[in-house]
Amino acid sequence: MTEQTIGFSLDGGIARITLQRPQKMNSFNAQMHGELRAALDQVQANPAARVLVLTGAGRAFCAGQDLADEEVRLQPGQPAPDMGDLVERHYKPLVLRLQNLRVPTIAAVNGVAAGAGASLALACDLVVASKSAFFLQAFSKIGLSPDTGSTWFLPQRVGMARAMGLALLAEKLPAEQAQQWGLIWAAVEDAAFAGYIDTLAAQLAQAPTKALVRTRQAMHSSLSHTLEQHLSTEAGFMRELGGNHDYLEGVQAFLQKRPPQFTGQ
Repeated sequence: MTEQTIGFSLDGGIARITLQRPQKMNSFNAQMHGELRAALDQVQANPAARVLVLTGAGRAFCAGQDLADEEVRLQPGQPAPDMGDLVERHYKPLVLRLQNLRVPTIAAVNGVAAGAGASLALACDLVVASKSAFFLQAFSKIGLSPDTGSTWFLPQRVGMARAMGLALLAEKLPAEQAQQWGLIWAAVEDAAFAGYIDTLAAQLAQAPTKALVRTRQAMHSSLSHTLEQHLSTEAGFMRELGGNHDYLEGVQAFLQKRPPQFTGQ
């Protein structure tokens, strides 16, 4: 894979994808979408990957869609581009790919996360932000409604009143306030941010991968299940995981009072 708008690495079970258009605050263009899809394909296909860290280069995590990109650029005298088509072709598959990835995901929000960039972070399992970072639902500033899952993620995590205020007013939400509201897992001092992400990623890379992914699936499916339906979903996951290597190893380690050695199987 030619890496021009993203960086990709895999080491010690930790896959890292870095959005690399710092001069454009890591905003999306068609090339970045293609390269990100290819990187996620590698994570999905490689059994050595146990966790994914998604972050940005420079002072931004991701500023959303690059409005100067050819796919969406307004041309004098020409019809406006179909923004719904852009979402259907690029952003919808991206969110679904992250939600269905075979490993847990961490959004390491190192700076501004705006528009689709904020939604991209929220599509990950754990969101950790540096304290200088902020989130911005910028859509109303250009006459659009939120996309990339924002209107699904936000009401669930912060409630309808706060979600509506963020979307309608397009005000910055600082990382510390995002943590207080329950939008993200943690807001970390800038100087400690990289080390915190490394420690968290290493912890998840040694965890029972399949159990973590089934936990994600159970959490999300609860939103559309009755209690009775969901209890059956939980039983199904327990039945599957209870026959896996990592469960047997976890029980043996507990009984022998030693740290477990999970393999992700």
